[in-house]
Amino acid sequence: MFTHVLVPVASPEDAEATMRAVRPYLESVGGNVTVINVVEKAGGAPDKASVEQREEYAHEIFDSARGVFEDSNITVTTDIRYGTDVAETIIETAHDIDASAIVFTPRGGSRWVRLLTGDVALSLVSESDLPVITLPNND
Repeated sequence: MFTHVLVPVASPEDAEATMRAVRPYLESVGGNVTVINVVEKAGGAPDKASVEQREEYAHEIFDSARGVFEDSNITVTTDIRYGTDVAETIIETAHDIDASAIVFTPRGGSRWVRLLTGDVALSLVSESDLPVITLPNND
């Protein structure tokens, strides 16, 4: 199941924490990881940041993710995707790269925040036709 996993991440801190959680599983089977950052498009409304700013931030995220695997033989690839529905974009990407599973660690946030902004984790688990694995955050 960990032969080629897709790992969605939202920030440098999230990337580092998630990669630390995923690493033991990948090392045990020799799997590979594709790290994805989805830039949520506003769907017609003005975006809060420019494309260049979002891409620069994604590269910071990817640097954090790669740093966890510097001393391993795990192949880390990265991908920036754009979409109005983050969960849908993650699932489409998993199919595009022929991922064996989508793996993530849950992010914090109150129930109110998740209710107002949508819960990507819930959407992944309920909408994906691929295995979705939630790992505990070791922090």
